[in-house]
Amino acid sequence: MSTVLIVDDEEPVRAMLTSTLRFAGYEVSEAADGMEMLAHFDPASGAPVPDVVLLDVSMPGLDGFELVRVLRQRESDVPVLFLTARSDVDDRVRGLRAGADDYVTKPFSVAEVTARIEALLRRSGSAPADATLRLGPLALDPLTHRVTRDGEPVELSPTEYRLLEYLLRNADRVLSKSQLLAHVWGTGFGDTNVVERFVSSLRRKIDREGPSLIATVRGFGYAARLPE
Repeated sequence: MSTVLIVDDEEPVRAMLTSTLRFAGYEVSEAADGMEMLAHFDPASGAPVPDVVLLDVSMPGLDGFELVRVLRQRESDVPVLFLTARSDVDDRVRGLRAGADDYVTKPFSVAEVTARIEALLRRSGSAPADATLRLGPLALDPLTHRVTRDGEPVELSPTEYRLLEYLLRNADRVLSKSQLLAHVWGTGFGDTNVVERFVSSLRRKIDREGPSLIATVRGFGYAARLPE
């Protein structure tokens, strides 16, 4: 299980990302400022060393640009993904030249953040060798974006694919419409009815040849699980 370190001085942002990434199967640590972040790279601190860092740029004290320079000066090659409200090309270029590996601007979709984390882990060699998600006859390969049921390909739209991937990463867990909405459509999208429509569409495609693998838990949400 890969470990993600979230560095952001805004507690609501850390809480939202922590919840989402834990549901996606990651170990998660948090840091509210640069000093807390650097402690994770000090063997004497006992803090877990992350496999990837999500780093906000605008923070009190050391900002993200300075922090990533410190990491690279310490010869740490941990992948760093900048999360920032700064969208100017000059800022993106400055961050990448400072030593960051990727860049996402706020407001962001947590689905995009998760996908970029997976890409960084693959590049760094920290991703598991077999990342295929399976539920009975259903298989989803995040590396190729290929979905099959009983070995037969299932064609999904990008949104249907993200929805199915999130459900499979949390197999047997009941996910609320709000959780699915935030992860698949982004934090600024407020229409939960879209979740019902896409779950219905997804079921028509993956359950054509067998029993439904997406259960409705009335009053709570949906879960990817094998039928009893």
